[in-house]
Amino acid sequence: MTLVASSCTDVLDQMPTTEDTSKEVYADAANYKKVLAKIYASYVLAGQGQGGDNGDLKSINKQDFSRGYFNLQEAATDEVANTWLSGNNLSDLTYISWDAKDSWVSDSYYWLFFNIALCNEFLRHCSDEEIARFSEAEQTEIRTFRSEARFMRSFSYWMVLDLYRQGPKVDENTPVIGYIPEAYDGIGMFDFIESELKELVAEGVSSALPATNEYGRASKPVAWALLARLYLNSAIYRGNVDTKYYTECITACKQVISNPAFYLEPEYAKLFNADNHKRTHEILFAMVCDATTSVTWGGGTYIICGSCGNSSTQDPAKYGLSNGWGMFRARGEMTAKFGDIATTKDSRAMFYTDGQAQFFTGAIDNQAEGYFFEKFSNLTDEGVAASNSAATGCSTDYPLLRLADIYLMAAEAQLRGGTGLSRAEALELVNQVRLRAYNQDESGKISDSDFTLDFILDERARELYLESVRRTDLIRFNKFVSADYIWQWKGGVLDGRAVNKKYNIYPIPDTDLTANPNLHNPLY
Repeated sequence: MTLVASSCTDVLDQMPTTEDTSKEVYADAANYKKVLAKIYASYVLAGQGQGGDNGDLKSINKQDFSRGYFNLQEAATDEVANTWLSGNNLSDLTYISWDAKDSWVSDSYYWLFFNIALCNEFLRHCSDEEIARFSEAEQTEIRTFRSEARFMRSFSYWMVLDLYRQGPKVDENTPVIGYIPEAYDGIGMFDFIESELKELVAEGVSSALPATNEYGRASKPVAWALLARLYLNSAIYRGNVDTKYYTECITACKQVISNPAFYLEPEYAKLFNADNHKRTHEILFAMVCDATTSVTWGGGTYIICGSCGNSSTQDPAKYGLSNGWGMFRARGEMTAKFGDIATTKDSRAMFYTDGQAQFFTGAIDNQAEGYFFEKFSNLTDEGVAASNSAATGCSTDYPLLRLADIYLMAAEAQLRGGTGLSRAEALELVNQVRLRAYNQDESGKISDSDFTLDFILDERARELYLESVRRTDLIRFNKFVSADYIWQWKGGVLDGRAVNKKYNIYPIPDTDLTANPNLHNPLY
């Protein structure tokens, strides 16, 4: 099904169609799973054809959602230095100087509401009354699909909350024609997401998610993980530093940590290769990318090809690539968190340094300055290229929620005053992550005196770089816009500087402000 939109209200004013109308699609129970697959795929595919052909949206950059989301979460931070600034429309994000007309800000917003519109349309056809015409087995299956669609809507709304802090209030009961929706503020959106997720993890409720599910689909542990992330950032999302959901965060984390199906993958690098779909014991939820069935130039392809230089001494074959794109490098402040890259025992320090300067002496788009990332690859466990990356992209999935992140969130929530986890237990969770990083070498463990919030922020950088959480983390620690933490080219100058606090939030695209007078950009 395809939606073509220039604003969110345009999305609401259209019935999703390709060759078939919604009425025809939902006449067959077998089609429900196909539509659900489209909902999941909308994060990494830009259209109906290979690599985004026959596009779903008339986006400015003509790329899928995952590519824009990575840019919004990483480009402005201390992690990623972009090379193609003007050609990839990344100057404003890189220098933290965007406005309501920024192409990536707009594209990401419309992709999220495209997914929300898909979920709402799906849910309109999932009521018990409508599916009563199917067999009991089909009805049971569709009810599970219904729960998954609600989760995906919640996940998309969480991203809207995290990025924009407001947005149109739409669900399956919202009229699809001639209606201007009310606006959610941060508190209202938080409450809606929390309510949905709590119902989806409830025990003994028919509308809850299944306890387990096939890889790439939502289950109760995935919903608990998203709840933990929602709660950890509650003070930011609700606009009140006195709002504390840290105990709730710990409770949600423990629901995942206590599940015997989950444990840390012993080899960190295997979480990010072309066989990472086999790491279901740690990767809770991912954008699924496959060079045969779901070809994308975003997702893992964007990270892997973009991290390999096209003018350096790197060998693309080392990463399972046909060629490198040279799109981005690591900023020096991020790689410095590992100490001396040449001697560190931390296996997560995966950078290509030959011929590369660690810090910038001039323009940020100089490919010779900044180490190249080697964290993600298109190689299988056997060291074989999984695909012809030049023709069909990479087959490496992009993790969205991981067990190590749950460990670190629980530890941080304890340090922030949450109950239900002792300080010693929280420290042990951090040290489990670090022992894995140091290949079980005890030197990787930290002591109680090292266990601080500042340490947690740096440890999250070491563990989760390139996983689209850095902007969110820096904002939670009041480090993103303030003078408390400066990195090169922050604010558009080589030595870095503080920027206006309005940049903690991305603006609603000006086209949607025109279409919906209930939305506002007071800071812009």
